[in-house]
Amino acid sequence: MSALFVFGTGSYSACSAFRLKNGGMFCPSYGKKLVEESPNFCSGCGERLYHASCIGDTSLPLTSQTTSNCPTPTFSTFLEYRKKKNEERQKFSEGRKGLKKKEKKVQINVGLMTIKKGGLKPYRGKTIFLTTDPDATATSLLNQAVKKMKDFNKDLKDGPFLLLYPDGTEVITVPGTQRPFTLEAYKAEVGKPYQRITVFICLKSDFEDVGENSDLSDSDPEIVIKRPSEFDLADTLPWELQHESSPLQKAAEYEKGAGDLVLANEVQQTISTAFTLQLDNDSLFAEPPEEPVDTNLQAHGIIANLALELDHKKVSRFNISRSAVWDGAVRGFRRSTYSDNYDMFIKFNDDAGSFEEGLDTGGPRREFLTLLMGSLRNRPIFDGPPESRYLVYNSRAARQDEYFLAGKMIAVSIVHGGPAPHFLSKNLVNHITGNQSFSATVEDVQDEEITKILHQVLKAESEESLHNLILQNSTIFQTAGCLRNVKPFEKQAFVEEYLRWYILERNQSVIQRFKDGLESLNFLSALQQNSSVLAPLLCFSAKALTASELESMFRPDLSPAGSNKRHKEVLTLGFWADYLLDCEEKATAVCLEDLMMFATGLTAVPPAGMTPPPRIQFLSVSPFPVSNTCANTLKLPICDSYSIFKANVDFGIQNAPGFGCS
Repeated sequence: MSALFVFGTGSYSACSAFRLKNGGMFCPSYGKKLVEESPNFCSGCGERLYHASCIGDTSLPLTSQTTSNCPTPTFSTFLEYRKKKNEERQKFSEGRKGLKKKEKKVQINVGLMTIKKGGLKPYRGKTIFLTTDPDATATSLLNQAVKKMKDFNKDLKDGPFLLLYPDGTEVITVPGTQRPFTLEAYKAEVGKPYQRITVFICLKSDFEDVGENSDLSDSDPEIVIKRPSEFDLADTLPWELQHESSPLQKAAEYEKGAGDLVLANEVQQTISTAFTLQLDNDSLFAEPPEEPVDTNLQAHGIIANLALELDHKKVSRFNISRSAVWDGAVRGFRRSTYSDNYDMFIKFNDDAGSFEEGLDTGGPRREFLTLLMGSLRNRPIFDGPPESRYLVYNSRAARQDEYFLAGKMIAVSIVHGGPAPHFLSKNLVNHITGNQSFSATVEDVQDEEITKILHQVLKAESEESLHNLILQNSTIFQTAGCLRNVKPFEKQAFVEEYLRWYILERNQSVIQRFKDGLESLNFLSALQQNSSVLAPLLCFSAKALTASELESMFRPDLSPAGSNKRHKEVLTLGFWADYLLDCEEKATAVCLEDLMMFATGLTAVPPAGMTPPPRIQFLSVSPFPVSNTCANTLKLPICDSYSIFKANVDFGIQNAPGFGCS
C-alpha cells in the first residue's frame, strides 16, 4: 500500500489523511481505513479530514502523483509549511507574553505650601492622599493634585500652581538627573514606597516672591556678628562679665595697665557692643505652636480617599435579623459573591413581617454596622475590660478564621461610613501600628488567679518573700519566659514584662491574622501611615455625645417667616432643645445615643462623617416622631405643650426597635 501525505492549509484544525492507491481514505488519528469514499469527517475519531484528489503510486515520481485539483506536495512545500507554522507559534507566544498588564493605581501624599515667616513651609493639616498612575508626569500630577486639593478645601485660592519637592524646588526633572520627572522614576531614585512619597503644590506667585532657594530646613538660624560701626544700640544684647577671664576683662586689664582707667571703661563699653549678636527672633524665642489640627477632619479626608475604591454599581447582599446580627453578618461576609469594594445592600427581616432595604447612604447599612460593632465587642476572641479589649487565642475561632473576619469587619465598617469599634486596647493598637509603647495594669488581666499572683508580687516587701512567691508560681512565669531572680526594686518591671507577654506576645499568631483582615480596602496601610489620626478611632474615648452637638448637627427646615406654620415650628424647636437637655441630664426615658440611633442609625458621628447632613422637619398629622434614616431626617410632632411633646417622643423612640418608619 502506497499513499500520498496531503497537508491542509485551511484556517481550521483538520486531520491530514492518506488517500489509498486502491481507493478509499486512511485516517492516521483513528488508525483505520474509512468505509466512505470521500468523507468530510472521520467516523471513528470525529476529526475533520482534508480532501485531495490525489492517487499515490510508488512507481511514479512524487511530482507526478497529483492532479490539477491538488497542490504539489513537494519536499520544499513541507519545509515552507513547517516554517510558516513555527512563525505563527512564535507570534502567538510573543503576543501572549507581550500583553500589557493593567497598570495598578498607587497612592501618594499631596500637601500645600504657603509663605510663612519669609519662606515656603508646608501648611499643617492640609496633606491628603492622591490616587494616580505610576507613570504620571509632573504636569498630570499637578493637575490631579490641584483638583483633589480643591475638592477637599473650598477656601483654596485660585491661580496658577506649581508642583514642588519637599525642599521647595520645582518638580521638573528627577533630582540629580536630567530625566523628565515621572512618579515611577522619582520613586526608584528616592528609594521610598509610594505611600511615603509627598509632593506639594504652591501658588506660583508665592513661589516667585520667595524664590527657589527658600530655606525650608530645620537647621539653626545663621548668627550674624556686626562690626562696631554697624550697630544700632536698640538691637544690642550686651555680654555680662563672668568670673573667668573674658575678652572684656582682658581689655580692661590691658587699658588699666596703661594707666588710663577712663579709657578702659570706654573700651569695655565698645567691646561689649562689638560682641553683640544679631539673632533672628526664632532663635531667641520658641516658635509659637501651630493651630490645633482638627483630627476628625483629617480622618474624614483619609477615609474618603479610601472610599474612592468602592464600586457603587455593584452590591453585596446581607439578610439580617436584629436578634442574630453576628450570624447574618458572617453569612454575608463569607458569601462567594461578596466583595469589600461593593456597596452593601442590607435587608432587615424581623420587623412585623415587613422587609426593609437600604443601599448606599441608607440607614439600614449604618444601623447594621453599628449593631455589628456592638456584637463584635463581646466575641470570645477578645478579653480584657469592656473599654480596652485585646485579642486572645481561641481554638474554635482560629479554626473558623474569626480573627481575619473581625479585622475585615472593622475596616469595612469605617470605610463604608459606619462607626469605628471604640473598644480596642491602646496597647493592641500601638502594637498593630508599630508603636513600641506599652502601658498595662494588672486589672487588664481577667484571670482572677493570675491577677491575685501579680498583686502579691507587687506587694512583696522583702527579697526573700518575693523569691519564694515567684518559685511557688514558677510555672506561669516560666511559660512567659521571665522566670529569674528578681530584686524588690525590679518587681514593677517584672510584672510589666509578664503583662506584655500575656497581652501581646502569646497571642502573636492571631494578632497577625487580625492585621490581615484590617488590610481590607487598604485600611491597615492608612492606619500605620496616619496612626496619630486613625488610631484613636479604634480605642475607647470618654467623650460623650452632648445636647449642644446634637442640636447643632440637625438643621431645621422651616416654613416662610411670618406664617402660622413658622410660629408652631419655632415653638417645637424650643421643645426639641429642652428635650435634648433632659436626655443629657438623664431626665427622659431615652438617652442621646438612642435618639441619634433612631434618627440616623448611628450612636455617634462616624469617622467618615454624616452623609447626607441631618435635618429636622415637622409633622402635623402624627403625634409621634418619625425618622427617615436613609436621608438622616427626623420629623418632630407639633404639640401644644412640652409635657405632651416629651411623652410622645419618648413613646415613639422606645417603640421603634428598628429605625423609625423610613
